[in-house]
Amino acid sequence: MILDVLDVPHPLLKTRCHLVEPDLDGLSAFIDDILETLYHYPRCVGLAANQVGKPWRVIAVDASRIDKPGTQHGLVVLLNPWISARSSPSLLREGCLSLPHYTGNVLRSAAVVIHGKDRAGNVVEVKAEGFEAVVFQHELDHLDGFVFLDRVASLETDVFRRKKYC
Repeated sequence: MILDVLDVPHPLLKTRCHLVEPDLDGLSAFIDDILETLYHYPRCVGLAANQVGKPWRVIAVDASRIDKPGTQHGLVVLLNPWISARSSPSLLREGCLSLPHYTGNVLRSAAVVIHGKDRAGNVVEVKAEGFEAVVFQHELDHLDGFVFLDRVASLETDVFRRKKYC
């Protein structure tokens, strides 16, 4: 089922999400729905659970959908993800389904190491670089109640109206 994507200023987007266990009732079906939702949007490369209505620490990332430099692990679903290592940051442009008409310049690390569990409960470590690293950081921000507007240095100079959204 394709889920509705919440738009800013929905309060769930400002909520720090709860830890989950793989045996949580309804989690497996929800993950299937979040994946269907991610693939429904042609340029969507990541979704966090709170973007589609659940205050759970769950993300889905597939940066391979867009041809950008960096690692491309394909589809990665993580429960309770966290970052253990980061490279130095650089300024990059990003957008978000929850803010569909804007993009912004955000400081993000070019490389990160992410840990979590897969949907079966197995421990996972992902070493991401380039665009994929940015996507993981963006989705983890959602789980902590942040959107990219919270990360821009200036709302006046670092936020841009999107010319086209598809």
